[in-house]
Amino acid sequence: MNGILIAVGIVAGIGLLIGLILSFASIIMAVPKDEKAEKILEALPGANCGACGFSGCSGYANALAKGQAEPGLCAPGGLSCTKAVSEILGVETGAIEPKVAVVKCMGSLEHTTYKAEYIGVKSCAAAMKIGGGLTACSFGCLGYGDCEAACPYDAIHVSNGVAYVNSDNCRACTLCAKACPRGIIEIVPKTDRALVRCSNHDKGAVTRKLCEVGCIGCKKCEKSCEHGAVKVVDFCAYVTPELCTNCGACVEACPQNCISYFKA
Repeated sequence: MNGILIAVGIVAGIGLLIGLILSFASIIMAVPKDEKAEKILEALPGANCGACGFSGCSGYANALAKGQAEPGLCAPGGLSCTKAVSEILGVETGAIEPKVAVVKCMGSLEHTTYKAEYIGVKSCAAAMKIGGGLTACSFGCLGYGDCEAACPYDAIHVSNGVAYVNSDNCRACTLCAKACPRGIIEIVPKTDRALVRCSNHDKGAVTRKLCEVGCIGCKKCEKSCEHGAVKVVDFCAYVTPELCTNCGACVEACPQNCISYFKA
């Protein structure tokens, strides 16, 4: 019995000694905390979306504290977050440009067709691995909601085979764009302007067979724009936000009705 007690005592003593050593080591080798970075981190929304260009909120906070980043890069946080961070840093609040996600596809079920029936995991990423997707258009929305599942703000939903963004809820966090395997979700300035809601780069004759509202690259929109805001590249039109005056000329000229007014 005494032998057992001695053994238990020895083990307990060793454990206590190791615990004390680790405690002292943690104190001696502790990395000093950056109080400014911690305050900034508390002011950030905690979305960890990476829209700021850093690994997450902690990465952005550390960069701000070290003077390696500017306030105003946090899209989900908006102006209130920018003001809070600017106060911590002791700098003036710079202008922040509101942005929003848009889905550049209108290929809903009544406008396009499916080349096959998909039976499997309801995921855009999974469907893409089967013949590049099952929609007739190889550039359009797959409609299985990977973007919807990724959005923490309930801002994007799939309806009738294509995703739509509620601009009032969208915080431009980029998570939906990152989740889309087709890359058809774009983060754009939240301003009134014309927007091409198509990502198809097939030739016009091919596009006409696949989608009733697909861009055919006819350049009528480009020719109608007096400000040089609309350009057709690889059979698909694009509107430069900074040049667009929202005059509506390109919207009226488009024979496919794939250019629409975007209201902020």
